[in-house]
Amino acid sequence: MLSDIEIAESAELKDIREIAKKLGLSENELELYGKYKAKIALPKNAQRKAKLILVTAINPTASGEGKTTVSIGLADGISRLGKTACLALREPSLGPVFGIKGGAAGGGYAQVVPMSEINLHFTGDLHAITAANNLLCALMDNHIFRGNALKIDVNNIYFHRCMDMNERQLINITIGGKGRGVEREDHFDITAASEIMAVLCLATDIADLKKRLGNIIVGLNTDGDYVRAKDIPGAVGSMAVLLKDAMKPNLVQTLEGTPAIIHGGPFANIAHGCNSVQATYAAMSLADYAVTEAGFGADLGAEKFLDTKCRAAGIEPDCVVIVATVKALKLHGGAAKENLSTEDLAALEKGIPNLLKHIENVKNVYKKPVVVAMNRFASDTTAETDFVIEAVKKVGSKAVFTDVFLKGGEGGVELAKEVVAACEIPSKMEYAYELSDGVEKKINDIVTRIYGGEGADFAPEALEKIKVIEEKGCGNLPVIIAKTQYSLSDNAELLGRPTGFRIFVKDIVLKGGAGFIVAIAGKIMLMPGLGAHPAAEVIDLTEDGQIVGLS
Repeated sequence: MLSDIEIAESAELKDIREIAKKLGLSENELELYGKYKAKIALPKNAQRKAKLILVTAINPTASGEGKTTVSIGLADGISRLGKTACLALREPSLGPVFGIKGGAAGGGYAQVVPMSEINLHFTGDLHAITAANNLLCALMDNHIFRGNALKIDVNNIYFHRCMDMNERQLINITIGGKGRGVEREDHFDITAASEIMAVLCLATDIADLKKRLGNIIVGLNTDGDYVRAKDIPGAVGSMAVLLKDAMKPNLVQTLEGTPAIIHGGPFANIAHGCNSVQATYAAMSLADYAVTEAGFGADLGAEKFLDTKCRAAGIEPDCVVIVATVKALKLHGGAAKENLSTEDLAALEKGIPNLLKHIENVKNVYKKPVVVAMNRFASDTTAETDFVIEAVKKVGSKAVFTDVFLKGGEGGVELAKEVVAACEIPSKMEYAYELSDGVEKKINDIVTRIYGGEGADFAPEALEKIKVIEEKGCGNLPVIIAKTQYSLSDNAELLGRPTGFRIFVKDIVLKGGAGFIVAIAGKIMLMPGLGAHPAAEVIDLTEDGQIVGLS
């Protein structure tokens, strides 16, 4: 079989104006970025008519689950049913593209294209976010250097520089000194974890964007009060200018010509993990079915989509799709990676509780219909597939084995039929916690209700920050927990469905502009590093200008 990039590069793409027509958009409503990419701007009062489908997954494993691939194949499958479908996905980050995870454009015959452009610079959105973020840092440090009229406490600065690359050398740095500004300790975050990324993704329009930018808390002053970006002269307006074009969603297409809106790219383990509200609004306004996804497992991306993004955007999904594979479930059950192609019902039985926990969360906590999408592998045996189908049936859902990687939309038609039917089931979403509860209780509710743990423990400095947040009247915001994606716990080694564990919250960060509180748990880092053999080692450009090695 051809590689992903070979499939993508050999595809015959349709002119993006032709794709736009499927959504009822005229050329005048597009800003063209060549023949195959465009930015779109929706009328302010566009009606959100589509059924909204959220695609999430089990806790990820080394075998890969294919959540984005299933999202794309599902949208293509819905299109094959004669219905108008539109994807709403996140933009890839250069960190994983050149690191270990690879791109985020799907795989096989379920891809969004032009694949190489989407995975690399695309329309420049992430560069604009990085520039706006670092402009605020530069203005803040210049203000401190020029006399510090705001009395910013250099030992209590909360806003940090960012870059869209994995670079562990920048986790802790010293800046300034020797005539180059006030010397202080600082660090970089990866752009996907930056607050500017979250602000852009949650803003509903330009006015909301500027309000959120202004509410970013850069740190404390020497009196212990918050200093916000709007307090720094010129910061809000100049950042907004850099983000003007980045605010507009990007329109591309799948290999089968289904419209795909790709916009915003926060990670779900260290940020809120969902594409932009603007992109979701657009997909819901222009199609009959909007298919979106949330990063990593349902304990991370889906929880944040449902408890944070849905509240901010005033939306809720009509159906939730949970993606898994037999191989991944066997890994959760303790099988060795080299033995995953061998039938192992014992490992499958030990690993499937991870999937069942996520199903139970969506059905019992959030009260939403669930369909399980099983990415089929040639090594899956009849005994294994029958086991999964029966286990899922026992908890009140249906598992559908798909072949979207090999067959594209054709391999997703059966899944599409089940999802379309599930969207017709009446449901009213509930949440995992109440916004009015204290910060500690909200964190504990997520741990006990979603992760299945016994509760959370807090470092003294985290408790002190919670106290300050609540005293300053900001305790009624949603909570984002940053933790490992590999486990329901904060320990990456605890696979399957662990019990009896507690989450350790080592730090609390108030994101005043984004409008949520981040609880940093376990060993998670906001700036990842490269692995021993990053993907950058095999990515290259041939003499005739062809990109190779991209996945």
